[in-house]
Amino acid sequence: MLHNILKSLLLTLLLASLSGCAVYQPADKNNICTIFSGETDWYEAAVKAHKKWQTPIPGMMAFMHQESRFAAYAQPERDWFLWIIPLPRSSSAYGYAQAQDPVWKEYTADGHAFDVRDDFADAINFIGWYMHGSARTLGIKKTDIYSQYLAYHEGRGGFKRKTYNSKPWLKDVAKKVTRQSQRYQRQLKTCEAKLEDAINSWF
Repeated sequence: MLHNILKSLLLTLLLASLSGCAVYQPADKNNICTIFSGETDWYEAAVKAHKKWQTPIPGMMAFMHQESRFAAYAQPERDWFLWIIPLPRSSSAYGYAQAQDPVWKEYTADGHAFDVRDDFADAINFIGWYMHGSARTLGIKKTDIYSQYLAYHEGRGGFKRKTYNSKPWLKDVAKKVTRQSQRYQRQLKTCEAKLEDAINSWF
């Protein structure tokens, strides 16, 4: 009897802890107002990254929309050998920004040692950091979302070599990201004041 009670109690505690760790997922990933109103901490983090790197919030959010659909633990799918043995993933991309291990190590070494890829604030700050670096080293305007995304996807070395020219599909994706950024920009204008009021009401 006591064993069953303890077992039930442990199960209840486990379920409670799991529910407490639920990760926010936007109801409508194509509407930036819905995204930010559902989790104003995300808006605060986006504003902070924007102020630090002078990178546009709609552009950073469009990158994240394309890379992970705002899934904290997103990873490339893996193939299976004989349907039972997992094979290595196609890349080390992980988290909201789908940052790969080498560039994430570069980022953490640049004063962000405690940042993690499955934290929204850290991930959007990484995107801002990367866009800022591409503007500085490649001369890409921070508002040029098309070129910024190509540099993000191919790496700055790949962008210099114009590897994207052999990937028509990637150019289409970059155009899609640009359109998403423009959509987010229009939407944000309609709710920015309300979002500011929401975060300022806490102080």
